[in-house]
Amino acid sequence: MSKTSLTKKNLVPLGAERLADLLLEVTKGSAALQRRVRLELSANQGAEEVVLDLRKRYGALRRATGRVSWRKRRVLAKELGDLIGLIEAHVVPEAPDDAFELLWEFLHLAPGIHERTDDSSGHITEVMRRAMAAVQALAPRLEIGANVLAERVFEALQDNGYAAFDGVIFALAEALGPDGLEHLKGLAQAAEAAPLTAAELARYAFVRDTVRQTKMAQEARGLSYGIMLKDIADLQNDVDAYMARYSAEQLTYSTIAPDIAARLLAAGRADEALAVVEGARARRGGKEVFYDDEALDAAYLACLGALGRHEAAQAYLWDSFCQGLNADHLRKHLKALPDFDDIEAEDRAMELVAAHPDLNAALAFFVNWPALDHAARLVLARPEALDGGRYELLSPAAEALDARAPLAASLIRRAMISWTLAQGRSKRYGYAAEHLAQCFEADARIEDYASHPSHTAYLRGLEAAFPRKAGFWNLVRNGD
Repeated sequence: MSKTSLTKKNLVPLGAERLADLLLEVTKGSAALQRRVRLELSANQGAEEVVLDLRKRYGALRRATGRVSWRKRRVLAKELGDLIGLIEAHVVPEAPDDAFELLWEFLHLAPGIHERTDDSSGHITEVMRRAMAAVQALAPRLEIGANVLAERVFEALQDNGYAAFDGVIFALAEALGPDGLEHLKGLAQAAEAAPLTAAELARYAFVRDTVRQTKMAQEARGLSYGIMLKDIADLQNDVDAYMARYSAEQLTYSTIAPDIAARLLAAGRADEALAVVEGARARRGGKEVFYDDEALDAAYLACLGALGRHEAAQAYLWDSFCQGLNADHLRKHLKALPDFDDIEAEDRAMELVAAHPDLNAALAFFVNWPALDHAARLVLARPEALDGGRYELLSPAAEALDARAPLAASLIRRAMISWTLAQGRSKRYGYAAEHLAQCFEADARIEDYASHPSHTAYLRGLEAAFPRKAGFWNLVRNGD
């Protein structure tokens, strides 16, 4: 490493006085850097000085009204992160309660900072999450009374529009303890049951129908306190209270049912867990879904396992594989079978995949399993069924088959070339030219094209079918 590289090892020999001069020179004209150095000087005087200086900086941040430009957003986020670092390094060890107060005040700065900063990049949000993580690390050392802390948490969550206090109940769970959680639960339940205030109704003044206006305000309140009560129920291992926060319809959602089932299973209530999962499966049944249902499937299998219904689990895994060529479910099915039975079942599964009406799905299965010999036979038998537009599937399939089945790899590449030219996808001409070059290279390794056109015949057919695709042919001739 060069002796002039900016490393600690190279800087130390310069000496304190020279480094101090350089620091003054570098920070000149930069308010942010000067503040950082002053805070380090305070830290050198002890925790009390750090607390005083940090509160002064908090005051300045609260009073600030100027818009933070995108250029300064990172600088601000860096400074805020440095403030947390100072608290962790210089206040937490000596005065944990003071450190908590500073972090709590810091989180309360979030609304003012967000209101004047475009945080689409998430830098400010990430700093607030770091502050909450610092609160969680500090929680076991706090000496604040559990009920007092519960009231402060409740108050903070009343106005959490910028999500700075998200996760605060979990973060402070150890400090709250059973008594604090119960007190917080009582506060939330009382607030949820109280009559709607004029301020709550005023938020929906744009709705002329007073009945609907009241309903909307009530739902908004229920959502706010519902999240709080759900977190408390989770920490108290109260499955029934946790479930009560969801409607009967919500319990059938694939995004919610697995979570509920896991809690019921942990509580030894496998029958109820299965009922919840089956409700979600019934809602999903027969409908095309656009989200991942792996969690619901895993929950169903976990319920069957907990109930000792292994045959039902095996039947489900096989049926799931047959319907959607779910490779993970087939692996689980085979793993549960006795020796030798699994070999016979795998052979039967490969036959089923080969006969699947969706050749592209079958090809994807064979390539990923992997069963490359089956994949090659599939392509050679039904090349006309390949969807050349599925290049995200076909390109890796051709690569996988190149060495052991060059003809199958070439047929896959031909499908992509023909589709690209037929659809006039000029942005993919470069890829198509590359595929054609790969077909030419494979030609020397293909001993018998069987009933498929040779490379020369395919090329002539391509020239005859697409003579005007000048952009493509230029790339082919130039070898680009």
